[in-house]
Amino acid sequence: MTGVIGVDSSTQSCKVVVRDADSGALLASGRAAHPDGTEVDPAHWWTALQAALGEAGGLEGVGAVSIGGQQHGMVVLDADGRVIRPALLWNDTRSAGAACDLVAEVGGDAYVARTGVLPVASFTATKLRWLRDAEPENAGRVAAVCLPHDWLTWRLRGYGPAGESRLGPVLEELVTDRSDASGTAYWSPSTGDYDRDLFVRALGHDAVLPRVLGAAESVPGPGFLVGPGAGDNAAAALGLDARPGDVAVSLGTSGTVFAATDAPVGDPTGIVAGFADATGGFLPLVCTLNAARVLDAVAGLLGVDHAEFARLALAAAPGAGGAVLVPYFEGERTPNRPDATATLAGLTLASTTRPNLARAAVEGMLGGLAAGVEAVRDLGVGVERILLIGGAAANPAVQAIAGQVFDAPVQVPSPGEYVADGAARQAAWVLTGRRPTWPVQLVASPARDFRPEILAAYREVASRC
Repeated sequence: MTGVIGVDSSTQSCKVVVRDADSGALLASGRAAHPDGTEVDPAHWWTALQAALGEAGGLEGVGAVSIGGQQHGMVVLDADGRVIRPALLWNDTRSAGAACDLVAEVGGDAYVARTGVLPVASFTATKLRWLRDAEPENAGRVAAVCLPHDWLTWRLRGYGPAGESRLGPVLEELVTDRSDASGTAYWSPSTGDYDRDLFVRALGHDAVLPRVLGAAESVPGPGFLVGPGAGDNAAAALGLDARPGDVAVSLGTSGTVFAATDAPVGDPTGIVAGFADATGGFLPLVCTLNAARVLDAVAGLLGVDHAEFARLALAAAPGAGGAVLVPYFEGERTPNRPDATATLAGLTLASTTRPNLARAAVEGMLGGLAAGVEAVRDLGVGVERILLIGGAAANPAVQAIAGQVFDAPVQVPSPGEYVADGAARQAAWVLTGRRPTWPVQLVASPARDFRPEILAAYREVASRC
């Protein structure tokens, strides 16, 4: 029995799973917290990774390791391999103006044609432009740019600043994968190459960028192979063993819709990001900033726990008596409205009830994601089933209402760490040379009772926000 390790270095924590390379059986796991905030010193991620690995039993006897991580985060290194400033995370929206500048300079259609994405505040290129404009001294010191999972992979292999690492600051040993590279807005999923002109336009000068590894390509670690890793959504797709026709809807800190496809997808509106996946294919994706915490906020307002919140939501009729919540509590990424706030509309004396407020929260959270599924479908992507994952997917109200909001069959896989599991599948792939076919168990298949009026009401209110 050979163990492989998958890592999910997410916004909130680091999760580690150890699985048998052949069967996929879970052998051990570990977890460590990350600090809050939209900018974080990457040293915290390294400390958390070491702690989570230790809790999972360490690296002794492991055949391969792969790291999945939050996409887009800007990690900038100087010539000595030291982090220049705290990393700006995907949910840091201070670069919204920089995104507008890049689109204005290049042109929206041209940018999508070159990279598959239209820049918004989440993407690395916009954060580099912000750095160039707001912190020119720091920008001038940048010798290499990488993403969170790239930097952790580099450190795990033994590289890093002199005195803090076994192999020293060899910037050319930075590696990444197609999925995370495609979230930078200066790499093309279609050509497989960096667009150096766009990179220099963002930062102001050229620098070392990670080498992009193939789906099953590996690099050496200290006694084990190291896989290319992946962005979190691509890792989750691999963890679900998603195939064309599958569309995943993930309900975590952010909400995401992503589909497995064989061909690249470009959307000049910027609603759908034309990312690559972790298998050699593509991963058209829609991301919202507001997901599970919408339910937390409204449950707190109502003074109930999640079980009572679900009971309240299910006690209300579909459509919540006309109450509609557009939950832009933290601004929004899709649509690109970083300064927006939430809107609760349609209230009357009759509709202002605790059950309707609870149901409006669930319908509002799912409404933005259902609009994302329709945007993916409008680009010609087949939608044969919805795989509902993430912490909020376990809520019985979310499951039932999903069957009414999404125009496709909904299935709920068993709760799990799908990003870490996807990284573990990748580690097994690089170790054995075969993509694993470990089974994914389903725990629910909500009744399909599509109510188009719910999404229509959501769209109408959202159009006015």
